[in-house]
Amino acid sequence: MNYRHAFHAGNFADVFKHVALLGLLDALRAKPSPFCYVDTHAARGIYDLRGDEAQRTGEYRDGVERLLLATDLPTALADYVARIRTFGVDDNGSLVRYPGSPLLAREMLREHDGAILCEVQPDEAAALRVALRGDARCAVHERDGYAALKALLPPAQKRGLVLIDPPFEAQGAEFETIQNALATAFTRWPNAIYAVWYPIKRRETIVPFHRWLAAHAGNADVLVAELLLHADNSPLRLAGCGLAIVNPPWRFDAALQAWLPTATSLLAGGDGSSRIDWLKSAA
Repeated sequence: MNYRHAFHAGNFADVFKHVALLGLLDALRAKPSPFCYVDTHAARGIYDLRGDEAQRTGEYRDGVERLLLATDLPTALADYVARIRTFGVDDNGSLVRYPGSPLLAREMLREHDGAILCEVQPDEAAALRVALRGDARCAVHERDGYAALKALLPPAQKRGLVLIDPPFEAQGAEFETIQNALATAFTRWPNAIYAVWYPIKRRETIVPFHRWLAAHAGNADVLVAELLLHADNSPLRLAGCGLAIVNPPWRFDAALQAWLPTATSLLAGGDGSSRIDWLKSAA
């Protein structure tokens, strides 16, 4: 595996994914009973935007930096920006670091909640342990996250969220791997929320995955949200990204609608689009 998220930290896809993630965790916090956050591809936890990788691509400038410069943001985007400032702005007000999903999620955990964080790359897992050092609520596992869904579910907490956010180095094969992992996870922890992030290049590669989810999620609802920078008709460039959410919180579609159009406008301009939809089984 050659993927390193440091090249892409804070880009438009991170903004989309992390605002949605914070919303899902906030919904779990609304009830007093404990929950567990499970991350199958946790990576290193924090990224240096002054480093060679981030500077080489500069993707964060067209992502998180656009929101930091914006005003009159919807509540969800304003909350996200406030959290990013806490993590990554230096004394001069410059954005120098960007938190990954594990560190954003840790800030949402209460004393009795927990996190299971899986990362297969040794150096990334080691960096994540350093970033989370001293927090007994967070367990870092240097292992394949898909296999962990069979080995580590269900956790002690009855409620929770599983984030599946793979690198998608081979898009069609990745969807098949996700489906196999989810088929097991649904039986072991059926009441959990499952959020699957995916890139969008060509629509025909995503439609079969949506059909599979609609057919195999049982009685669970499946909500899809997508943000596109431009038309999804090119195999060579990333058009946008999406999030498929199984067992979404009540009225989460309305929560997404409250901020996704604004985020799309800021990140994509006039060429962008977004959609929020429920998947329906063909049966």
